[in-house]
Amino acid sequence: MNRAAIEQAAHLAAGRPHFIRRTPLWRLPGSALGVRCAEVWLKLEHLQTSGSFKARGMLHRLLSHPIPAAGVIVASGGNAGIATAAAARELGVPCEVFVPTVCSPAKQARLRELGAQVVVTGAVYAEALAACLARQAETGALLTHAYDQPEVVAGAGTIGREIEDQGGGAPGSVLVSVGGGGLVAGIAAWFEDRSRVVALEPELAPTLFRARQGGEPVDVAVSGVAADSLGARRIGAIAWDVTQRWVPQALLLPDAAIREAQLWLWRQMKLAVEPAAALGLAALHTGVYVPEADECVCLVVCGANVDPGSLA
Repeated sequence: MNRAAIEQAAHLAAGRPHFIRRTPLWRLPGSALGVRCAEVWLKLEHLQTSGSFKARGMLHRLLSHPIPAAGVIVASGGNAGIATAAAARELGVPCEVFVPTVCSPAKQARLRELGAQVVVTGAVYAEALAACLARQAETGALLTHAYDQPEVVAGAGTIGREIEDQGGGAPGSVLVSVGGGGLVAGIAAWFEDRSRVVALEPELAPTLFRARQGGEPVDVAVSGVAADSLGARRIGAIAWDVTQRWVPQALLLPDAAIREAQLWLWRQMKLAVEPAAALGLAALHTGVYVPEADECVCLVVCGANVDPGSLA
């Protein structure tokens, strides 16, 4: 995974500007978010097609391969499935999505609105993935992985490319939520050592953190407020490789802080986002990550597939 692969993904996405949006970059003084640093940039990727950054990688995967008559198939906690279903509808092909029971009703409803065939199975993502792989072997559908395929990671990396272009240069640091690691891998592969890319995980879903403790990817138990987005049981192979080179810090956040940051973004900035999108702000508000006084920090606000009623 490298900048050349990300450039190629950006080139393919440019052919469908109505589908892959160039999402806004808000540049605010740190004080506007209660943070002691020069600037905080909010990359509003929750405004992307399908409500999350996942659309970038899923469309890139579909555009990079012939699609059989059986269409495409994916296992997902919700967002990757929604993005795959949206991309499949864009291309006019069938889509089957396997989700675990932890997938929120709002995300399941959105999948069906997009025309996907939805199969709810297993308590966690890993169990839904096993069922998905068995089904794919039967049908021959094109498999889209939620986070561990080169095309998917390169698509996510186009976010880093946009941040640098919109900001007029690389920020001092980029704070990125981690589940299976496709997003952090793509962004780190783009910035390399030109920005400090910081991986953030819930304490109850510490895939990268535990891998670093063990020296290799390991299975972990996952639960908590962000499990439907950051519920991978094991860090992806691509993410493990890229983060070993370009991501010096993997930090953990408690659910209470994540939830508080999610509500802060709604009440103070009217950003309706899911818990996974709030880890960056939670890290700043709790002091888990402390920027330098003159630092420019970029937060990737990664998804908005949330029940608005949960923000009351």
